[in-house]
Amino acid sequence: MKQATLKRKGFGAAENKKSYAQHTDSSDKQAPSGKKGSLWQYLALATIPLVLVLGNSMLVPVLPDMQDNMHISRFQSSLVITLFSLSAGIIIPVSGYLSDRFTRKAVIIPSLIVYGAAGILAGLGAVWSSYGILITARALQGLGAAGTAPIAMALVGDIYKGGEASKALGLIEASNGIGKVVSPILGSLLALLTWFAPFFAFPVFCLLALLAVIFMIKEPAKDKEAEPLKQYLKEIKSILGQKGHWLLPAFFAGAVTLFILFGVLFYLSQILEEKPYNIDGVKKGLLLAIPLLCLVITSYTTGAKIKQNGTLMRILMNVGLGLMIVSLTCAIFANGKLALLIGLLSLSGIGTGLLLPCLNTLITGSVKRDQRGMITSLYNSLRFIGVAFGPPLFGWLMNKSHMTLFTTVVCLSALMLALVFFFIKPPAQLKQEA
Repeated sequence: MKQATLKRKGFGAAENKKSYAQHTDSSDKQAPSGKKGSLWQYLALATIPLVLVLGNSMLVPVLPDMQDNMHISRFQSSLVITLFSLSAGIIIPVSGYLSDRFTRKAVIIPSLIVYGAAGILAGLGAVWSSYGILITARALQGLGAAGTAPIAMALVGDIYKGGEASKALGLIEASNGIGKVVSPILGSLLALLTWFAPFFAFPVFCLLALLAVIFMIKEPAKDKEAEPLKQYLKEIKSILGQKGHWLLPAFFAGAVTLFILFGVLFYLSQILEEKPYNIDGVKKGLLLAIPLLCLVITSYTTGAKIKQNGTLMRILMNVGLGLMIVSLTCAIFANGKLALLIGLLSLSGIGTGLLLPCLNTLITGSVKRDQRGMITSLYNSLRFIGVAFGPPLFGWLMNKSHMTLFTTVVCLSALMLALVFFFIKPPAQLKQEA
C-alpha cells in the first residue's frame, strides 16, 4: 500500500534489491567504459556550465567600472546581468524541446556559436560606449546560453545511470561553481588591461568548449522517432500532473537559491569598493571567490556521495537550507565586519552546495529520456530567472538597508526549507528513469 502511494505521488517506491541491482547494472553499461574516455567526457561536459557561468560572473567585478566609464546607474549596470539571464530563462524551454526532438549536441553546438559571436558584439558595444548595443548583445548571448548548461544536464542523464549520474551531475554543479570562483579573479585580471576586456574573452572560452563538445562527447543514439508536438506536450502535462507536487517546489528552491547566490555576489562586489573597505581589482576577485570555493568543494563532494540514496539526499537538502538560514540570519548583525560577513557567506555557500546536486539528481532522474530535456530546461529556466532578478533586487534592497536585505533573504530561505521539508520526500533508494 505504501509503495502504491509513493508511485502515485510521482517518486515511485524503490523496487526490491534484486530488481534494482539489475536495473543499475544494465543501465550502467550505457555509461562510458574506458577510464580515459570517461575522464575526457567528464571534462568536456564540465566545460559547458563553466563557459556559461563565465558569461555572467566574470562581469560582476567590472560592473562598478562599467558604471563610471559608460556613465550609467547601478540599476543599468545590473541589467547587463539581468537581460542575459532573463532572455536565457525565456528561451530555455524551447531549447529543451528541440533537444528532445533532435539531439542534445544538435542544440548545444549552435548555441555555443551564438554565445561566442554575441560576446564579440557586446565587447564592441562597450568599446563604443553604446549601452544600447551592449545590452542587446547581452540579450543575444542569453539566447545562446539557453542551449548550453541546461541541455548538458539532460545529456548527463542520457549518458550516465545510477551513481555515475549523480557523480556527473555533482561535477556539473561543481563546474558551475568553479566558474563562479575563477570568474571574479579572471574578470579582475582582465580588467587590468581594460575594463571591457572580459567581454572579448567569452568567444575564446566558447571555442574551447565547442571543440570539447564536438570531439569528446559521445551522445547515445535515440532509440525511437520523436513524438508529434501535440503528443509531446501531452506527455509533459502528464508528468507535471503526476509529479508537480514535488517538482514545482524543487524548481522554486533552485531558482531562489541562485537568486540569493547572485544577489549576494552583487552585494559583496558593490560594498567592497565602497568605504571603509575600498578594495578593488584582483584582491576583490579573490575575496568574492572565497564563498564560491566553499560551494564548489561541497557540490562535488555531495554529488560523489549521494549516488541514488534518497534518504541521504533529503537529509542534505534540509541541512543545507538550515545552514543558509543560520548563516544569513547572523549576517544581519555582521554589518561593517568584513571577515565575519565573508565567513558567514561561505557557510551559506556550503549550504547551497549541499542542496543543488540533490535537486539536480532528483529532477534529472525523474523522467524518461524523451521528456528529460524539457523538464530539466523548465528547472534551469527558473534558475536563470532567479539569477536575472538577483542583482537588481539586491541593488534595490541595498538602498533600503543592510538589515532589510538580509532579513528578506532569510525569509525566502525559510520558505524554501518549508517547501523542501514538506513536499520533497524521495524514497530510500531512487530508481532513475531510462
